[in-house]
Amino acid sequence: MKNQDDKYANIDLNKIYEYSDLPDKKAGRCDNCDSVKFKSSVKGGKFLRECTNFGMKKNI
Repeated sequence: MKNQDDKYANIDLNKIYEYSDLPDKKAGRCDNCDSVKFKSSVKGGKFLRECTNFGMKKNI
């Protein structure tokens, strides 16, 4: 379990993560701030979700 926690401890806000590589700790919430507010967009057939508080981005 410690290895899983390390993944979430070193989050780079400038990087776009793949959901399959870094799933949500709590479903539908930002891993960084636990917020549920996201900006969403679709580009190139991928759904991009960005936290409005911290800017963490994931392709869903």
